[in-house]
Amino acid sequence: MSTAMLVFAGALVFAIGGTPLARYIAPRLGVMDQPSARKVHTKPVPLLGGVAIFGAVMLALIFLGEKRNVDQFVSILLAASLVSFLGLWDDRWGLGPAPKLLGQFLAALLLVMSGIHVALPYTPAWVDIAITLLWLVGVTNAFNLLDNMDGLSGGIAAIAATFFLLMSAFSGQYLVGALSAAVLGACIGFLIYNLNPASIFMGDSGALFLGFLLAAIGIKLRFPDNVTFVTWMIPVLVLGVPLFDTTLVIISRLRRGLNPLTTPGKDHVSHRLVAMNMTQREAVLTLNLVGGALGVIAIFVTQASVFEGYIAGALVVLAALYALWHLERDWVRRKKQAPTGEA
Repeated sequence: MSTAMLVFAGALVFAIGGTPLARYIAPRLGVMDQPSARKVHTKPVPLLGGVAIFGAVMLALIFLGEKRNVDQFVSILLAASLVSFLGLWDDRWGLGPAPKLLGQFLAALLLVMSGIHVALPYTPAWVDIAITLLWLVGVTNAFNLLDNMDGLSGGIAAIAATFFLLMSAFSGQYLVGALSAAVLGACIGFLIYNLNPASIFMGDSGALFLGFLLAAIGIKLRFPDNVTFVTWMIPVLVLGVPLFDTTLVIISRLRRGLNPLTTPGKDHVSHRLVAMNMTQREAVLTLNLVGGALGVIAIFVTQASVFEGYIAGALVVLAALYALWHLERDWVRRKKQAPTGEA
């Protein structure tokens, strides 16, 4: 645990020092996020925060982390680096969804080949591999979609990393603990500059990187005190906010006959909360609180019986379904009242 704390402190310091440097370099390299109708900011904002997050995580892990499970350690860092590079390319020059998805699947395959994959009970190997690929790519893009308001994606990533770090400490999982500590430190250091009003954004390079790392951590976590039949839902709960946001956006856009992957819009959970008269800060805080509550439920599930675990999971699913129905109904009502508003 002392190593994890050292990694956390290192990543925090690197992010605090590196983010202003990235903010200074971004306009000189032309990596700026320009205002548009689908965005909430009204002036260009530097878009290299993800590079600072990437650098902070990598430096902390390489120089301060213990080199246990070297093969898997290297494969996770290489795969996450590939995903982050694709995001950086998209931030600077633009990259279509097909090349990004292809690169993400290649990164996910790298993890599978190094032995990092889902291992569900009573399922054949090919099913586990398919779920692993979908999980890694799905969570990676969920964090990218969630990155739509100051402090939101970074805050949710920090909360998820906190709970993963706690769970790894309970069972002495050093690799997972170091990865979680690095993500937590880098996110907190970055959030100093990214809270509303943000002076820098993480961009795709940061959001995709964080999503991929957290998805990999979720696979690597093991719970020796409980059975896989229950513990499979723990990473899903911890990462519930980005997964819910993505589900809402996909369902809403499909319902409107839009492509859910390529259609931009202010139809995310955060935007809908602001439309319901919350400020941006209140909307982000609300989602962070939800993320924290889901993390607490996840910790409960680590020690729950099969019956208790599935009762908790069922209650979360019911709450999510109600929230999805309520948010979409409210969205439809507002669009009918303002037919010229943005979809």
